[in-house]
Amino acid sequence: MWKIMEYIKKIVFSAFLLYGYNIIASNFNLVIPINVITVLLLTVLGAPGLFALVLFKITVL
Repeated sequence: MWKIMEYIKKIVFSAFLLYGYNIIASNFNLVIPINVITVLLLTVLGAPGLFALVLFKITVL
């Protein structure tokens, strides 16, 4: 039961982290969509996952 709660906390934190990033990055047109894949990537990888998503967003554009 405790493991499930820890995963839920990480998922919620990752969603809020991505939302906060999008608020800041909207001025630079580097918004990353909040969906299941991006939230799960941030949940598993953490801050390096956010860095990887930003890097991917910059290189694709």
